[in-house]
Amino acid sequence: MQRYILRRLLLMVPTLLGVTFVVFVIVRAVPGDVVDLVLGEFGAGDQATKEAIRKEFGLEGNIVAQYIRWLGDIVRFDLGNSLISNREVTSELRNRLPVTFQLGAMAIFFSLLIAVPVGVISAIRQDTWADYLGRSFAIGLLAAPNFWIAILLISLAARYFQWGVPPAKYIPFTEDPVGNLKLMFMPAVILSGALSGSVMRFTRSSMLEVLRQDYIRTAWAKGLRERVIIVRHAMRNALIPVVTVVGLQLPVLVGGTVIIETVYSIPGMGRYYVSSIDQKDYPVIQAVNIVVALVVVFANLTVDVLYSVIDPRIRYS
Repeated sequence: MQRYILRRLLLMVPTLLGVTFVVFVIVRAVPGDVVDLVLGEFGAGDQATKEAIRKEFGLEGNIVAQYIRWLGDIVRFDLGNSLISNREVTSELRNRLPVTFQLGAMAIFFSLLIAVPVGVISAIRQDTWADYLGRSFAIGLLAAPNFWIAILLISLAARYFQWGVPPAKYIPFTEDPVGNLKLMFMPAVILSGALSGSVMRFTRSSMLEVLRQDYIRTAWAKGLRERVIIVRHAMRNALIPVVTVVGLQLPVLVGGTVIIETVYSIPGMGRYYVSSIDQKDYPVIQAVNIVVALVVVFANLTVDVLYSVIDPRIRYS
């Protein structure tokens, strides 16, 4: 196991280099000079000031030279300063990352809370109205875009129930836990939609496969109660692959936070990323991308390790 983890960690290096270089090139391929945006209309014609800003933020030379210089800063854990606000990107991410992490964790919790029971019921009641309803619900969650659901719920909730409207100010969990959870509840439920649909369908398929196994037939033949067979024998093995599904859906979940945080004005990493793209804030865009890449890669490694822990049949070498 140790050798497998070490090999996976080493493989992360070329993956991260490839992701960061592609983003680095794409960002700089966008038309327009970011220095003009930094200076504004009053300093746009000052060539000396432009050169000073380029030197300060490492925008001199060709793309390869800039990328190598940026990698050197990353090795020293220096993500640079925002071109627009001149604040340290590391400090901004330190404040925003927990917000996005909380939103993602709540979304995963709600998706498992909804999807696993529905998937199990759909499997044990195959080809009944409960099964058809569960499958239709899963397909609907997969088909509906997060931003559309968010805007629809905001509009309906505000009009008919007088709640669900994004607040004017974010409430940190450390200041008011109850107020924070109320604020994050609706965004987390919406974000959990697509993940719930995938987990629901996969749980149903996995459960159907397990229910056809010989040891389940033996349990029925022994006269065990349905609840014991389903919970103790079938679900135990059927839910093991669900761990993999959750891991594979993490990139989709991260992408969803960008939309949900923007719609609900949540000061997380996703909203920070959108504003940085709008302003062509190179250091922020690159920093967020490397953080997201690290989270996804480490999450996938964690899922693989957990899979071998909960299923003794899996062995890595």
